[in-house]
Amino acid sequence: MGRNKETMKRVLKFISPYKAKIIIMLLTALVTVGFTLYTPILIGNGVDNIVGPGNVNTAGLLKVLGALAVIVVGNAVSQWVMNLLTNQVTYSVVQDVRSQAFAHLQEVPVSYIDANQPGDILSRIVSDVSQFSDGLLMGFTQLFTGVLTIFGTIGFMLSISVKITVIVILLTPISLFVASFIAGRTFRMFQEQSEKRAEMTSIVEELVGNQKIVQAFSYEERANERFGKVNEELRVCGIKAIFFSSITNPSTRFVNGLVYTAVGIFGAFTVIKGGMTVGQLTSFLNYANQYTKPFNEISGVITELENALACAKRLFDFIDTPAQEPDAPDAWELEKADGRVSVESVSFSYRKEVPLLTDISIDVKPGQRIAIVGPTGCGKSTFINLLMRFYDVNAGSISVDGKQIRDITRHSLRSSYGMVLQETWIKNGTVRDNISIGKPEATDTEIIEAAKLTHSWEFIRRLPKGLDTMLNEDSLSQGQKQLLCITRVMLCLPPMLILDEATSSIDTRTELQIQEAFERMMEGRTSFIVAHRLSTIRNADLILVMKDGSIIEQGTHDELIAKGGFYHTLYNSQFAKVSE
Repeated sequence: MGRNKETMKRVLKFISPYKAKIIIMLLTALVTVGFTLYTPILIGNGVDNIVGPGNVNTAGLLKVLGALAVIVVGNAVSQWVMNLLTNQVTYSVVQDVRSQAFAHLQEVPVSYIDANQPGDILSRIVSDVSQFSDGLLMGFTQLFTGVLTIFGTIGFMLSISVKITVIVILLTPISLFVASFIAGRTFRMFQEQSEKRAEMTSIVEELVGNQKIVQAFSYEERANERFGKVNEELRVCGIKAIFFSSITNPSTRFVNGLVYTAVGIFGAFTVIKGGMTVGQLTSFLNYANQYTKPFNEISGVITELENALACAKRLFDFIDTPAQEPDAPDAWELEKADGRVSVESVSFSYRKEVPLLTDISIDVKPGQRIAIVGPTGCGKSTFINLLMRFYDVNAGSISVDGKQIRDITRHSLRSSYGMVLQETWIKNGTVRDNISIGKPEATDTEIIEAAKLTHSWEFIRRLPKGLDTMLNEDSLSQGQKQLLCITRVMLCLPPMLILDEATSSIDTRTELQIQEAFERMMEGRTSFIVAHRLSTIRNADLILVMKDGSIIEQGTHDELIAKGGFYHTLYNSQFAKVSE
């Protein structure tokens, strides 16, 4: 319950900017409840006006019917206003929560994205917020009116008969116990259901997005098994959650039946004794029914709120994830970097108990080409992540132009690098939009010139609308997407370059053309090249040979071959046939 209270406090903070609408909504709720509660009094008066043969007060009856008509219209208008304001507040709050969650997504460190499945994050921002909004909507529309109805009904019942009212109130704790007993068990089950739903979203996103790979490796049967396992777990926890929530209404209705029966029996004896009229008994029976009805609604609301709070908690857990360390107030803006990079005694690990990089030191002069080679898992890509400050070093320091990168704004640091990675990324938009991401103000002439230099103009001009052709992830081949990524960097031409397996998806003929473009790009620019291509490595000014998170050798190609060490072995095993 403590966690629920904390979550509810967070929800109330999001609601607080809409105080004015909430106050009006509460007033309309009060009006609605007032009209609803006054209706049984009029019905009772109407019954007393026609209580027996030949004893019909037509004038009084018409007066009652007129009053009922006014109340029905007033009740409809007040309910409409209340529901309108409720919807506005609810969806405004949902918009604020989702906006804050998405804004926080832009601030979380890369380590969080790497450690969590994209489907889980997607589920929190989309599915959980939707579930949260449904529960919040029902809570606003029914919880307030339910509470007001209970207290208002007690007041009207006391005005008719104190004794029977006491009987009704004494039976109330049974309904409250039933509701609280069930609600106490549904939160945990709905929370588990949300987690399983997120897990399923992750699996579906993974398998649908990689369906070609699934079919290529005949993974269909195992994919079905993975999906079936999570689907079954979701079915089981879903059944449990729905079972407990579904027994709430029948249980409270049973208690309501007991209350209604007690009122009918004691009320009948009271009428016989002359303690109240038949009309008053009719009113009291209506009040008894109205009094117990909110408990049904509230119990249903509590179930929905438990589900909503479970979803809200998952969302708030994400929002509470520590954001990446902000830039220092006096952080330096790196402008026109000369490309001097110094790495001093750098150590890093993703997990403290598993060291990855240890005591890395290099001094890169402006315009140098640095090739990084080594077996898979030796830390090449991690080293690149540290240069870009996607991760911060655990020990040591990295400097650009003599300034530690911790003292440089992330935006200016990353803008000084041009990256071409093995993994390509195309956004939904035109070819022009995809090429000009790093330089939105670029003219078509500049874009076409860059495309010609990277030999991507050949396929771009053949597209249906050229630069205006709309693209998505499936519009182009892997090689064409990689050419577009290279064109992005060619358009911006920042002072430093990072090429991580940049030509891995390009055919040999195109690769030779791209090498020419790379030569132009790298001229006068500091370049870090993670590659297994012989030509790139042989032309490097310095080759760093990494193994088990350390630089074990460094030098030019000829120097390292002459040493006859690890690079010599690596070269002979991987590159000798290419050389031949």
